[in-house]
Amino acid sequence: MILCYCGWMAVLPASAQFIPPQGDVAHGNVKFVDITHAAGIDFIHNTGAFGQKYLPETMGSGCAFIDYDTDGWQDILLVNGKDWAGRVGTRPTPTKRQTMALYRNNHDSTFTDVTEAAGLAIPLYGMGVAVADYDNDGAPDIYISCLEADRLFQNRGDGTFVDITQTAGIHNPGFGTSCAWFDYNKDGHLDVYVANYVEWTRETDLFCTLDGTHKSYCTPESYPGQSSKLFRNRGDGTFLDVSRIARIEDKTSKSLGVCIFDYNGDGWPDIFEANDTQPNKLYQNNGDGTFIEVGMLAGIAYNESGIATGAMGIDAADYDRSGRESLVIGNFSNEMLNLYHNEGDFFIDDAPVAQIGNATLLTLTFACFFFDFDLDGNLDIFTANGHVETDISAIQSEVTYAQPPHLFHNKGTDGTFTEVCQKVGTDLAKPIVGRGAAYGDIDNDGDWDLLVTTSNGPAHLFRNDGGNRNGWIKIQLLGRKSNRDGIGAHIRVTSAMGTQTRTVKSGSSYCSQSELTAIFGIGRGYEPLQNMGKIPTTKPSHIIEKIEVVWPSGVVTTRQNVKPNQLIRIEENTP
Repeated sequence: MILCYCGWMAVLPASAQFIPPQGDVAHGNVKFVDITHAAGIDFIHNTGAFGQKYLPETMGSGCAFIDYDTDGWQDILLVNGKDWAGRVGTRPTPTKRQTMALYRNNHDSTFTDVTEAAGLAIPLYGMGVAVADYDNDGAPDIYISCLEADRLFQNRGDGTFVDITQTAGIHNPGFGTSCAWFDYNKDGHLDVYVANYVEWTRETDLFCTLDGTHKSYCTPESYPGQSSKLFRNRGDGTFLDVSRIARIEDKTSKSLGVCIFDYNGDGWPDIFEANDTQPNKLYQNNGDGTFIEVGMLAGIAYNESGIATGAMGIDAADYDRSGRESLVIGNFSNEMLNLYHNEGDFFIDDAPVAQIGNATLLTLTFACFFFDFDLDGNLDIFTANGHVETDISAIQSEVTYAQPPHLFHNKGTDGTFTEVCQKVGTDLAKPIVGRGAAYGDIDNDGDWDLLVTTSNGPAHLFRNDGGNRNGWIKIQLLGRKSNRDGIGAHIRVTSAMGTQTRTVKSGSSYCSQSELTAIFGIGRGYEPLQNMGKIPTTKPSHIIEKIEVVWPSGVVTTRQNVKPNQLIRIEENTP
């Protein structure tokens, strides 16, 4: 079925079932189905573990949705570790993959592994990924954070990538984790922020134990922290390390998550850094190329007990339509999820009153993010969970190694959420050793599908069946004066559902990258027509009143009276 409005065509594939909305659809009508095997994705993450219990083996790797060939369909990138070089008495296992994996979307809910053909079959101990068109040439590029040396892969625009790390001036010898593209100085060129973890090498690896005899994985307290990195895009294909100049250099940090958002609404992108057992950092953008750290003043450096948590995943969004972006942070087991509500000048942790506190006490959350899985116009919360110790249940009987995800449905009325993971199908509720996670629309049917990675295990692709029973609008931005992807732009959609706001952003979650387009749930508002032939159809009973895009450049672009259930492309106005 083809829907065509506003000069942009959205195609619903034959495999996507279209069901005319009959009003606001409850979350119970949505099912997440694990289609990994059927989709042809056979990736297994490789930690390199061979009994020595090296710290990086616990961390897992991330994933990304990327339309690498710009054909309008989201492809999948899975970051990977590799076998440890020169390990005594063993050889690399030939059956274990040593490289990342790029899967091309075949437009029929299946994927083809094109890693080698794309020039990405390079052994790396990878951690995180961020996707963006940093050179504004129309093709998305890839930043991979790694243990010891990050990589920047430039998209040639012909289905292949080239490693330009050295010529671009990227040098991060640290323990890279999450990363994100953003335009911190608003010059139209995307810069990149890389979170670094701790000072660890195989030579400095320490002996830690849970039972006094056998080696276990060390906690981050055992190692000194590392400063994160900020690379400024010069606009000529090269980058400059401005970490010290920009005042974000801090060697006490042990960062696992990074999120870019404008917390104080002054038009400049700020940086939130989730730190493991160290205070979280909030770097406020001064607008002059420098930042000031205000995490403690803002109330998000420590939890309400004044303790630094084991923070990992992170995301920001206006989940309650207050006009301000709040934060969700994934923490270690025995530490609840944080839901820091943005009060304007400071944050208050609303996790207990939002009814997600107790539900997350026993899980160890890596990835977490806001997304509207049932398109009812309210942002829900997803978390990927899994412990770092395989035998943790012997020490804490109520805590397990493999853990089911959390899916919290936003009630949209009183700021509270309901756990619905068990209600959206048995596939999603299965325990896994979750690490990275991202959302993307793999079948172009208007609702968000899920991609989740595990530590030393398979990736999982969950198709969203039924989310598009409610109305939706999908928006892709094309920057001119601003960066081409429109990263940092704020999109406001006004309909009968009220006004919703999204920010186009890179990074967030844990070491992962979600689709860069924005989908807004429009909820009810369709009347079924008589079935003409064999094609079910609907007649819009209302339209989207207004779409407003505030670009990083300050330019404002508007569209009015837009019909729902379509993908539209909005280009930045230029003088």
